[in-house]
Amino acid sequence: MERTWRWFGKKDRITLPMLKEIGVEGIVTALHDVPNGEIWTKEKINDLKSFIESYGLRWSVVESLPVSESIKYGGADRDQLIENYKVSLKNLSECGIHTICYNFMPVLDWARTDLMHRNPNGTYNLYFSQAQFAYFDICILKRKDAEKDWTADVLKEVDQLKQTMTPEKDHQLVENIIVKTQGFVSGNIKEGDKDPVQLFRNLLSLYEGVDKEKLRMNLKYFLNAIMPTCNQYDMFMCVHPDDPPFQILGLPRIVTCDEDINWFLHAVDDPHNGLTFCAGSLSAGAQNNVVELAKKYADRTRFVHLRSCHVYPNGDFTEASHLGGRADVIELARIFEKTNPKLPMRVDHGMTMLGDEDRGYNPGYSFLGRMFALGQVQGILATVDRELGLQYHQPGFFD
Repeated sequence: MERTWRWFGKKDRITLPMLKEIGVEGIVTALHDVPNGEIWTKEKINDLKSFIESYGLRWSVVESLPVSESIKYGGADRDQLIENYKVSLKNLSECGIHTICYNFMPVLDWARTDLMHRNPNGTYNLYFSQAQFAYFDICILKRKDAEKDWTADVLKEVDQLKQTMTPEKDHQLVENIIVKTQGFVSGNIKEGDKDPVQLFRNLLSLYEGVDKEKLRMNLKYFLNAIMPTCNQYDMFMCVHPDDPPFQILGLPRIVTCDEDINWFLHAVDDPHNGLTFCAGSLSAGAQNNVVELAKKYADRTRFVHLRSCHVYPNGDFTEASHLGGRADVIELARIFEKTNPKLPMRVDHGMTMLGDEDRGYNPGYSFLGRMFALGQVQGILATVDRELGLQYHQPGFFD
């Protein structure tokens, strides 16, 4: 697979020369300065593309060309926003970029409660606590009837948390759930917003009356509208699974499991409607056999995120080692190398380690932790390629 890296543009503290040194071939990025819903111009696309290419790398995947909330909940302006999206797709194609990773998650792009969960070896990973998220939902967000969405065991833990939480701890939980993990991804909530909780409530209110079936129909509407453009300009749309892959905050989630993936691929059965196989997101759901999903959907996978999660009996989960957890990255590498050894792949999140915590990186997107993971995955790929009789090439070295 093509070794790619999520890079957050010219202001990213991780530079392109650093990435070239560690064996990265392709860049996964976006025009982060363009507000959601506005057209990506060829001038802006080519400016960033040329910058990437000046360092001997290529812009392999757009992650992401955001789908505006109005398209997801079916707002009055969704048709105009879809027209803008189609123009952006055309412009990307004419600049030579053909793969788009996107998501259809309402409001919350991805959720964790602890961005610095300590591992036994002294490193840190991202962590999702059912009880802490329920506390945020019930006691901070104060969502109507939120208690009905949580089990008795979780509610008991919430009652215990109430005895130890402080205003400072509440603030940190808000930062972790709706500010630090969202501002650099969706743009819905940004650092510095005066009342992120109220802004978040406002966003949630837009989805009143939108259940799973309605959200599915809105995804189908969007895909049907853009597929002619995708076919004309050879643009591959690959939806990212929901993270975490279960309902939260009363919002429907529609890319969580085998049945969901099968539905959206057949709802608009077109080769340009594909999947981002995020092993980390899928492995966070105890309902998912990740290896079997990879076998079943490898031919409709256009982009791969290789990482893994460990799920605890109570439903909490943490990001695991790339050689551990539920995903079985080694077997996934075999499956995707057999199917298409040119698939773009990134290691996705990595541990925070060796001082990364002091360097201002986005949560989950450390340098040394991801470099460590990439080294592990490069070793896996070299071994798998030898098994398959393929030639493994490490850029920057003599064969």
